[in-house]
Amino acid sequence: MEVLILVLTFILLIAIGVPIAWSIGISSICTMLVSIPTLPALTTVAQRMATGLDSFSLLAIPFFVLAGQIMNRGGIARRLVAFAKSLVGALPGGLAHVNIIAAMLFGAISGSSVAAVSALGTMLGGEMEKAGYSKEFGVAVNVTSGTTGLIIPPSNILIVYSLASGGVSIAALFLAGYIPGLLTGLMLMITAAIWSKYRNFPAGERTEFRTIIKTFVDAFPSLLLLIVVIGGIVAGIFTATEASAVAVLYCLILTFIYREIGMSDLPEIFLGAVATTAIVMLLIGTSMSMSWIMAYENIPQNITEFMLSISDNKIVILFIINLLLLFVGIFMDMTPAVLIFTPIFLPVVTNLGMDPTHFGIIMVLNLCIGLCTPPVGSVLFVGVGVAETTIQKVIRPLLPLFIAMIVSLMLVTYIPELTLWLPRLFGF
Repeated sequence: MEVLILVLTFILLIAIGVPIAWSIGISSICTMLVSIPTLPALTTVAQRMATGLDSFSLLAIPFFVLAGQIMNRGGIARRLVAFAKSLVGALPGGLAHVNIIAAMLFGAISGSSVAAVSALGTMLGGEMEKAGYSKEFGVAVNVTSGTTGLIIPPSNILIVYSLASGGVSIAALFLAGYIPGLLTGLMLMITAAIWSKYRNFPAGERTEFRTIIKTFVDAFPSLLLLIVVIGGIVAGIFTATEASAVAVLYCLILTFIYREIGMSDLPEIFLGAVATTAIVMLLIGTSMSMSWIMAYENIPQNITEFMLSISDNKIVILFIINLLLLFVGIFMDMTPAVLIFTPIFLPVVTNLGMDPTHFGIIMVLNLCIGLCTPPVGSVLFVGVGVAETTIQKVIRPLLPLFIAMIVSLMLVTYIPELTLWLPRLFGF
């Protein structure tokens, strides 16, 4: 009975347009009201929200969000685009490859797919049109490539998965994200090259070697942030939370050196970071309360038993889980999806002998596809809004890139070494 109320109220609230965080919180309260009186029900949900946010690891999120805000305003995207253009601009579909590589670099450094899509769409959208690319193809490339930064570390969503999974090493997750993220970018580049050849989109001019060196030197301080943050975590110099604070300090120093922002810009940057953090933390708090209620009702255990009764074949179970997550990603934002469904599916895969780090990358990569799909695809809506076009027009060039992402997902799912080789190499 409680499970039915939880599911139906959540679906109803989403259907009538209630924001996802409020839908999760209200459906959690309605479920508790069935079994206990009003005051204890409200108190329990509030307590579980507060307890869910009481984690030192979560302190990394506001710091990484702030670092992303600083980088978005500090001229870093422009330098990364120039470096990417010097590397791949002469290939077939050159500007599409520039967009993908720049998105991988900027998304990884900023930790935000929305920031990457917004910044690169503004910078490259008009340029791609002038060069002869269709606007819709440019949006499709920008939207799909923008999600790669959620896999390539540092990534806030991997920190959220660490919390939801009960303590999977953040350092191991960060290392595990590199190869799947690069693989996804490579699959997108191959698809973009084929589409560009089919549509006769132009290639750019070949870049001189000295220009490549110049753009690399210009972008190197920005790229160094990845080495500082991940290298410091892997070497044990600081934790992921401490690394996020180091990232903020590094970005502030770097942008002041670039002279792209001044002291007068900081209040607006801080307010933007606070607003984003508040949204993320509310999602985390309400999602943790729903996760607790599901555990209280033994939902994860029941689903584990049910799925294992269908099959004990790892290939079949992983295929079913991927299909379910692809469906979930269409209707639910990534943060609550990770917090709610990790406790449900993780026991299933661990019973089959799967490494929790591997499953975390599968889950995040899977849900990245949902960010590019309506009706909740935040990255898709940002990309379409920046380009001033419609979703209907973007769908056709988007489909081949969707297929490329799904192929990458299947490779990562069924070839564990793609995910686990780097963590094992560093002893995690």
